[in-house]
Amino acid sequence: MVSTTPSDPATEGVEGGVGATALLVAAARAIETHRHDSLARDTYAEHFVRAAPASADWPVRPHQVSDGDANPLWGRFARYFGLRTRVLDDFLLRAVHTGDARQVVLLGAGLDSRAFRLDWPAGCAVFEVERAGVLAFKHQVLDGLSAVPKATRVPVATDLRDDWAAALTDAGLDPTAPSVWLAEGLLFYLPPAAETSLIDTVDRLTTEGSALAFEVKLEKDLLAYRDSPLYTTTAQQIGIDLLTLFDPEPRPDSVGHLTSQGWSASVHHPYDFTRRHGRGPLPEQNDALEGNRWVFAHKRRP
Repeated sequence: MVSTTPSDPATEGVEGGVGATALLVAAARAIETHRHDSLARDTYAEHFVRAAPASADWPVRPHQVSDGDANPLWGRFARYFGLRTRVLDDFLLRAVHTGDARQVVLLGAGLDSRAFRLDWPAGCAVFEVERAGVLAFKHQVLDGLSAVPKATRVPVATDLRDDWAAALTDAGLDPTAPSVWLAEGLLFYLPPAAETSLIDTVDRLTTEGSALAFEVKLEKDLLAYRDSPLYTTTAQQIGIDLLTLFDPEPRPDSVGHLTSQGWSASVHHPYDFTRRHGRGPLPEQNDALEGNRWVFAHKRRP
């Protein structure tokens, strides 16, 4: 079960609340890494999971899940995260290898290890915007592994509820140069006004040739899926009640807002990529993933 109050400063930020979801995603990435048909590899993920007392006994390999893919959490949900990882990896790498962007910004980076595991072009800088407690835990694990990033890695210790734009530019982000941004599994935890502010800030800090990917949930009523096996199993098996963490207010039209600011955007259901890759979740009854969408946007010339 997940503790709600951290007892060890070394794990502060990942032991409860939204921070604990970073451990959930890390465990899913670890399992994905060891699948015979893996879509994405993250060799650091299992070390994050084992280092935190809250998740030390969670599975990190497929054979550790007794009911395999029939398990709604470590089967279907974990495969969703594996697919999401692959799709967003591809987006980031395509953006930096085909364009001029050499700045990558991971908003709410959590336990993301892309700076270490992806093949970045020369001169690339990866900015990881995350709370200090999460970054401290992450650094402790990575330092213990003597991990070496494949790009210039710039941790930016700040809370997205604070003036993170100033912290990011102070850390070296150049708003006049193209950049690639990622908000993975983030926006649905934020109040609508905070989501709109974040999108506005990204727009303000970017120039033409920049790109942005983010994930949204479009359900009109999240509680309509409160009995979904995905939610109930996650709460029962690891003590994370996602419905208490998601913001329940109606979501803003961030895609429409970006378009009005001169961005082009495409919206995709994750199942589109399941069919493309031949791997991942498919629709089911009482489907908690039905409202999930992945958005890919590019800033056009004015």
